[in-house]
Amino acid sequence: MVDPGRCTNNAWAFDPEHELADRVGMAMVRLNKMHAQMSHQMAKQGMDKSAFVLLATLSGLGECRSSALAEAVLSDPSTVSRQVAALVKDGLVERHADPADGRASVLAVTEAGRTLIKNRRRQRNEAIELMFAEWPEEEFKLFAELFERFVQDYERTVPSYLTDRGTGTRAGGED
Repeated sequence: MVDPGRCTNNAWAFDPEHELADRVGMAMVRLNKMHAQMSHQMAKQGMDKSAFVLLATLSGLGECRSSALAEAVLSDPSTVSRQVAALVKDGLVERHADPADGRASVLAVTEAGRTLIKNRRRQRNEAIELMFAEWPEEEFKLFAELFERFVQDYERTVPSYLTDRGTGTRAGGED
């Protein structure tokens, strides 16, 4: 059986100096492929990935303006505004007047939105626990610690990496 993390086509040859980075990168490609399949299943159930990311991010931030939510997810405010409108229509998010400036509105997750997040989080955690069922507890814990560190470094490094190369962190190369 061919290891799906290793490309055998010479067109995909990599520099041996970067073998570890290539291994991590190829593992991320495989992980993204599986994540895309899960996102497709979510979309069939009526919730696309980007909408769920907005909902979960808003839940973590607490009440905030749409512009702050767009900044938090590194997205264009007009795109977030359209996605939020759908979440409001679905009863997962509500708008109300900003106490600091009555002319503006803030977004908040509704009870239905919190319930959805709670259910999806439970499902996700159950699936992850299944993946690690055969791992010793110490290895699972170590993986969690190292993965959290990786994600923190990824979140810190990638936006500046993209900006330094002129591609920006948002669609269209804008920051």
